[in-house]
Amino acid sequence: MSDAIFTLTAEVRADLGKGASRRLRHEDKVPAIIYGGSQPAQSVTLEHSKLLKAQSFEAFYSHILTINVAGEEVKAIVKAMQRHPFKPKILHVDFQRVEAGHELHTTVPVHFLNEDAAAKKGGVVVHGLNEVEITCLPQDLPEFIEVDLADVAVGVTLHLTDIKAPKGVKFVQLTKGEGHDLPVVSVNKPAGKAEEDTAAE
Repeated sequence: MSDAIFTLTAEVRADLGKGASRRLRHEDKVPAIIYGGSQPAQSVTLEHSKLLKAQSFEAFYSHILTINVAGEEVKAIVKAMQRHPFKPKILHVDFQRVEAGHELHTTVPVHFLNEDAAAKKGGVVVHGLNEVEITCLPQDLPEFIEVDLADVAVGVTLHLTDIKAPKGVKFVQLTKGEGHDLPVVSVNKPAGKAEEDTAAE
């Protein structure tokens, strides 16, 4: 994957308001804001076509981006993206600045490995989470969290406490105390088999 998708060029936006945003969208530009860190919030615009292409990659959402603004490189992550309800069009983006030494709070996707191994055992894989909320320093930000199902038996559910977080990464839910150990994935018995077992019991 090219590093080019993680680099964007933006222009400073002085003309604010709904009318200005509509005009920008007609010009194939996307209004956005960069906020957080030790600097004030900054309104910018980006080229829609380039942003649309970059955001089609899953890694775009869990990667530290470089945004070139008026000759300055800003490190940031995507915090929110507003889309048109039915057109392939991005309406607005919120970026959060990333500063070394300052902890990030974000979500990353969960990748499930060896699902076919669970199927060969007669199990049906059910995803409980497709992304997980984490905190970490910028240098420890993972692109995704891996969950290997190769050795998971039929009838077993893996929770957050069963998943090894990468070095320097904490699962936010587990910092909230009892009752927040969310199910991540289950390898269930097929419906018919589960009903037979229940009847036998």
